[in-house]
Amino acid sequence: MANKKGTGLLMVWVDVPEQYEDEFNKWYNEEHIPEITSIPGVLNAARYEAVKSGPKHLACYELENSSVTDSDAWTQRNPSEWAQRIGPRIIGTNMINNVYEMIHPQSLDDSISNSDMAPALQIGRMDPVSGKEEEWNEWYSTVYVPNYEKVPGCIRGRRWKCVKGAPSYGVVYEFENERVSEQSEWEQQRDINPKNPAMRDAMIHAPGSPGIWKKTFQL
Repeated sequence: MANKKGTGLLMVWVDVPEQYEDEFNKWYNEEHIPEITSIPGVLNAARYEAVKSGPKHLACYELENSSVTDSDAWTQRNPSEWAQRIGPRIIGTNMINNVYEMIHPQSLDDSISNSDMAPALQIGRMDPVSGKEEEWNEWYSTVYVPNYEKVPGCIRGRRWKCVKGAPSYGVVYEFENERVSEQSEWEQQRDINPKNPAMRDAMIHAPGSPGIWKKTFQL
């Protein structure tokens, strides 16, 4: 069975003018996603729309590793006439294009590599404050994410180091639905560990972080 997830991730967010949304979605679903998923090392992909925060449109690509986006097959693509007319770099605003390498868990297991694109994602993008990065990373991977993974409907959490783009770190919680973090069990985990308040103060979230996106399309 071919893997559906690897250690790399590409996430592209963008807003588009309302009058172009129908054609933008048609191009993305019919041309762009099939094109990108045909590239060696691209394992899976799905599109999402924001239900909390933004930008509205998110395309999430699971990669064998982050270097896939440096391959000739990726970099030497020739955009179609359709792409040159309606692609996100042409009509989009607030675009974020980040490539990540997984840092938590430290390796893949079958439960991750065989899992499909989640129905919903909660995504945080952040930088640690100066002098706290090592302690903050240890806490985030060994305390914060594992505790949230106990909440019903939270499939898993993975942490990422940004290798292209900003800010420097990301966390992606895979949810069974977009309302998982509205549960009381999620809120209970927020301060269940005495280190949580201080370590949350040791990071600076990007604008709009964290946010929640719901899956709208997958091949």
